[in-house]
Amino acid sequence: MTDPQPQASLQEIRDLLKVFPGPDEKAVLAARERDGQLTKPPGALGRLEELAEWLAAWQGKAPPKVDRPRVAVFAANHGVAKAKPVSAFPVEVTQQMVANFQHGGAAVNQLCLVHDAELRVYEMALEHPTKDFTEGPAMTDAECATALAYGMMAVEEGVNIICLGEMGIGNTTAAAAVCHALYGGDARDWVGPGTGVEGDALAAKVDAVTQAVETNKAAMTDPFEVLRCVGGFELAAIVGAVIAARVGRVPVLLDGYTCTAAAAILEASLSGALDHCVVGHLSAEPAHVKLLEKLGKEPLLNLNMRLGEGSGAAVALGIVKSAAACHAGMATFAEAGVSDA
Repeated sequence: MTDPQPQASLQEIRDLLKVFPGPDEKAVLAARERDGQLTKPPGALGRLEELAEWLAAWQGKAPPKVDRPRVAVFAANHGVAKAKPVSAFPVEVTQQMVANFQHGGAAVNQLCLVHDAELRVYEMALEHPTKDFTEGPAMTDAECATALAYGMMAVEEGVNIICLGEMGIGNTTAAAAVCHALYGGDARDWVGPGTGVEGDALAAKVDAVTQAVETNKAAMTDPFEVLRCVGGFELAAIVGAVIAARVGRVPVLLDGYTCTAAAAILEASLSGALDHCVVGHLSAEPAHVKLLEKLGKEPLLNLNMRLGEGSGAAVALGIVKSAAACHAGMATFAEAGVSDA
């Protein structure tokens, strides 16, 4: 996070949920009416029709536009990854991958070029990781609130859809800890291979998640305290971006397991808090499908991806742009001189 840092408190962030707008019903009706006049049988475009209506609902416009998409990738480091063998890669890889993003060499760079999306990479104090959450909270109240506020800055005026992603060695461990804290069960239900750990390393990851939730149990009195205690800077920033998008009427495409786990903090705080969000893809990380069941979300794609860095959301952006293009650009029966059954 760079200076000057945005200032906020966790309570101020919580209070924003009280003013979340709902869908724009007039825009929904207008989109539905237009869809019924387009040169196709009703429902023939399947989920593309649902996506066009979703865009209209949250942009408050019919027809909606997806002509200024942004892909926001938040990068941060985790103390648990320095203290425990939970990843196949050292924490230095986070900084190295940020440099790769900056030089245009990552998968997400290519996907943004293909879909004409602006890529923003937010480097969050990589030299200062969160604390090892197996020994206590990952963040202080101020640190968590600052990360949340920092994420809000990604939703700038003019952006009409935002894809969210992350980069951070150890962040699937944090995601698993968040899910275990929110939904219970056994830590094994939420822990997967992440960067490819197996055997003793996977067992160490399960132990770290178990210990983190047990150590911080008394402090995790609400979902935002779960985020503070067992989350990470980039997870908090994603939560902040989702909040700012809701307040600013910007539809959101979420990436994979870590990104969805971060967003789950909001749904656990307020039912319907993620109605303006669509999950771009089903991650190959095993617990993602279980998490989506908890959230009642159906991913757009299932391509066996597990890269992170917003890549799945960026691929899904092409589907959403297709939905908007068909809805806005197709002729009506009257315009085309085609008989309407």
